[in-house]
Amino acid sequence: ARITEDNLEQVVCLTEWPSAVLCSFERDFLAVPQEALIETMEINQKFFPVLDAAGKLTEYFIGTANIESRDVAEVRKGYERVIRPRFADARFFFDEDLKQGLVAMGEGLKTVTYQAKLGTVADKVARVATLAEAIAVQVGADPAQARRAAELGKNDLQSRMVNEFPELQGIAGRHYALAAGEPQEVALAIDEAYMPRFSGDAIAGSRLGQVLAIAERADTLAGGFAAGLKPTGNKDPFALRRNALGLARTLIESGFELSLKELLERAAQAIGPLPAGKDGATASADPAELYDFILDRLRGYYADKGVPAAHFNAVAELRPASLADFDTRIAAIGTFAALPEADALAAANKRIGNILKKADIAIPEATDPALFAEDAERALGEAVEAALAETDGPLRQHDYVRVLERLAQVRPQVDAFFDQVMVNAEDPAVRGNRLALLKRPADRFGAVAAIGLTACGGGGAG
Repeated sequence: ARITEDNLEQVVCLTEWPSAVLCSFERDFLAVPQEALIETMEINQKFFPVLDAAGKLTEYFIGTANIESRDVAEVRKGYERVIRPRFADARFFFDEDLKQGLVAMGEGLKTVTYQAKLGTVADKVARVATLAEAIAVQVGADPAQARRAAELGKNDLQSRMVNEFPELQGIAGRHYALAAGEPQEVALAIDEAYMPRFSGDAIAGSRLGQVLAIAERADTLAGGFAAGLKPTGNKDPFALRRNALGLARTLIESGFELSLKELLERAAQAIGPLPAGKDGATASADPAELYDFILDRLRGYYADKGVPAAHFNAVAELRPASLADFDTRIAAIGTFAALPEADALAAANKRIGNILKKADIAIPEATDPALFAEDAERALGEAVEAALAETDGPLRQHDYVRVLERLAQVRPQVDAFFDQVMVNAEDPAVRGNRLALLKRPADRFGAVAAIGLTACGGGGAG
């Protein structure tokens, strides 16, 4: 039996003396998409569908009586009788939609308003198709299939099935695409474009579905911001917060090395300037504002994963273009934080940052070993140069764990430097050289994250 938490709770609350009754229906109804039949059983009748070992719907279902009847057969007949008309309706909708065909359904989108300033649903489809094609090229998906899936992706909104069962958006499109002879990948992407559908739902499973999900949400966000529909308080009529998190999750969990900043710029350009008011002024989506909006959604995402806020802030400070890269950096900081040297180095980085901010002279680009006057600064200089040389490759390869682990090895020299060397020497040349020496490891740490923010009281003056 398929037992969802919501359906179970409702049945429990509706019955005082529940008694399960096994029922069945004609196998011919199984030709209808099982999602429609399941929706009818669970939502309309509070029945429990019965699936086979592969998760396919069978012709059986379970009704729940509110009494142990002396004539269970009559109860069964009643349950079976009430469900047949609903299944017959679903079959009628499905058959009529198949006669019309998915491509023909798309013609009606030209007259359906998506949003007053953003045009029709057909206008949105055209933007998403162009965006999906460009994304596909970048991530190694088939651009022609991406465009095709996007062009068909909203057509089922004109179907009788979706009109009756709005929850089947995309799912119905998948069935109709397969019936029309579209490739399996295209049909699946039409369905997966809506994923994640709810909190805790998985992202699209196929590469093409991920491309379509990204394109769809990027256009929704850019359009919503350009049209002045930014969420305020509890109001979010276009579900932009949910779209932002869905976009971010898909980019992260797919592992696509895709520049979010470039994606948002492309989406904003496709929307273009929109009329803002009666004064003739125009408005457009600001990609930087969109990026920040998405980053704000990620705070909760990582908090739910147990990532400390300080770690998130340390990476967010760099504003990485790719969210997959953002995630890699977050993981690297988690590994670094477990090292015994981590706290001391984070505090040292914070201290170095404060020293560099207060510098009253120009800091040289490189150090001059000839100006080293103390053994501790010579030792730090040698340790830093060795660490930089050994982390150049890992940094290029985004192996941030290796970078941080190698930099952690300079902790003894850093500690000795602060114990034995006066940074603000009277001689400007020596002072500048020492500042340059401190800046080199700080810059390498900073290429991964703002490590100083992970120190105790990471936001303070220090």
